[in-house]
Amino acid sequence: MRASCRSFAPPLSRSSDSSSAPVASNGHARPTSRRVRRVTSSRATSAAPRRTTRRIDATRSRSSLSDMAFSRFFGRGRDAPPAQPPVDEPAESGDEQESEPDVTDVDDASPEAASQRSWRERAEAVLPTGASTGSKRAVALWGDDADADLPTHLLSARGCRVVDVQGTSYVDCTMGLGSVALGYGEPRVTRAVVEAVTEGHLGALSSWREVELAERLHTLIPCAERVQFLKTGAEATSAAVRIARTYTGRERVISCGYFGWHDWSSDAAGVPAAVRSATQRVPFDEVAALERAVAEAGSDLAAVVLEPVVERAPSEDWLRRARELCDASGAALVFDEIKTGFRVAPGGYQEVCGITPDLATFGKALANGYPLATVVGRAALMDAARETWISSTLASESTALAAALAVLDWHEEADVCATLAETGRELRAAFERAIAASGIGGVTIDGIDPMFLLRWDDAVREARFLAECARAGAIVKRGAYNFAAVAHDEDAIQEIEAATSSALVALADWERSR
Repeated sequence: MRASCRSFAPPLSRSSDSSSAPVASNGHARPTSRRVRRVTSSRATSAAPRRTTRRIDATRSRSSLSDMAFSRFFGRGRDAPPAQPPVDEPAESGDEQESEPDVTDVDDASPEAASQRSWRERAEAVLPTGASTGSKRAVALWGDDADADLPTHLLSARGCRVVDVQGTSYVDCTMGLGSVALGYGEPRVTRAVVEAVTEGHLGALSSWREVELAERLHTLIPCAERVQFLKTGAEATSAAVRIARTYTGRERVISCGYFGWHDWSSDAAGVPAAVRSATQRVPFDEVAALERAVAEAGSDLAAVVLEPVVERAPSEDWLRRARELCDASGAALVFDEIKTGFRVAPGGYQEVCGITPDLATFGKALANGYPLATVVGRAALMDAARETWISSTLASESTALAAALAVLDWHEEADVCATLAETGRELRAAFERAIAASGIGGVTIDGIDPMFLLRWDDAVREARFLAECARAGAIVKRGAYNFAAVAHDEDAIQEIEAATSSALVALADWERSR
C-alpha cells in the first residue's frame, strides 16, 4: 500500500530535519518515511491573523546598470561613477540573513511616488484586461461590482496561504488555478529550482534535465512513448492537435472541455471563421452527440480532444466509446490531462480509467506552479512532430524542469494523489457543513474530490459570498474549481470552514436587509 501524505507547517513535513536523511542518487535528501505527517500548528483555527497594512517600496529594488560589463556596448555608463549600494543597506554581518521584500507603512511613499491609486486602478491603466491571467482579473475574482477592499495583487505565498499587497493573509482554495498541488514554496521544489538557477538555467544547449524528466514521464504515463515540453497547457494541447493533423493528414477536430485561448479551440473575437469551423464541440459525457459528430466529420476527422473530467467523473461509456470511434475512423484520441495529471493519479485519468489515448497533455501540478507543460503520446504519432514545427525558446529552460523532477520525487516516495483526494474530501465536507448549518439555498458543490466547485444559482449572491469569504480570511474560486493541496492541513481546513460560515451568515444578513 502506498502511503498518503499531508502537511505543510514546517517544510512539507515528512521530516522537518533533512540533515540526517539518506541521500538519493540525484543528490537530494530523501525523507525517512513514505508518509508526510499532518502537522497541526498552534495557530488559532478561527481566522488567519491580519498583518499590519504595508505597501511595497519598489524604488528600493532599482539598481544602476553602469557597473555591468555590457553597458559599454551601448555607449552608456562608460564614465559613470561606481554604483552606490541601496539606501538603508544593513551593515555587514557574519550571520547570513534571509531577505524580505522592502516595505513601508501605507502613510509613506507608495511604489510610485507620483501615484496613490490602488493596485487595481494601476493595473487597469496599463494592462488591457487588468491582469495577464484572465482568472485573476478583479471581475473574474469578485464579480462586476467588486469592492475596493477585496484583494487583487499578491505579495507572497507560502504553503496554502497568500499575502496581498496590503499585508493581509488568506487561506487559498485556488492554489494558483490548480498549478500548485504540494504547496506554495515547497522546500524541495524550491531547492531544486535554486540549484538550476545557480547552474545557469538557459544556454545554447538543451538541459540534461529535459532528458531525465522525459525518461521518467515515459515510465509514469501510460501513453507516453515520446515526450515534448512546452510552457503552458494551451501550448501543449495546440501542439497535440497539430501533431494529430500532421499524422493523419486531416483537419477536423471534435472537442469537449476547456483548452485555453489558442485559435483552434476558441470562439473569441479575432479567430478566423475558417479556423472555428474546423472544430466541433460536443457536450460532456453525451455519447450519442459524440457519435453524431464523428459521423459528420467522416474521413476528415483528425482528432477527438477531451478533458476526461469536466466538473464530474465521466460515465464508463464516454471514454471507452471515444476510443472505439477513433480506432474505427483513424483519428487520434487526445486527453487533456492538464488538470487531472499528477492530481487524480501521476499518469492522469488514463491511469485511473484504463483507457489509453494516442496523445495527452500535462501541466499545472506537474511542476508545482513553475511554467511547464508537455505533450506525450505513442511514438508513431509523436514522431510526426519531426514533419511539422513545434518549438519554443524557453521550452527546455531548466528551472521548471528541475521543479518537475522534484515533484516526481515526491510522487515516488509518497502517495500524493491519495492525499489530494483525502484533503479534497475534507475540504468539501467543510463547505457542506457550513452550507447546511446556514440554511442558505441556491448553492451546490460539483466536481471530484481533489478539484471541486461551488455552483451558485445567482451571480450577485455568489459575488457577495466570495467577498465575505475573503473578508473572513479565505479566497474561494468564483465559478470554477477549487483545488486541494498537500499544504491544506487541519488548521487551514478549519479556517476555511469558519470563513465560509461567517460569509454565509453575512450573506443571510445582507439578503434580509434588501
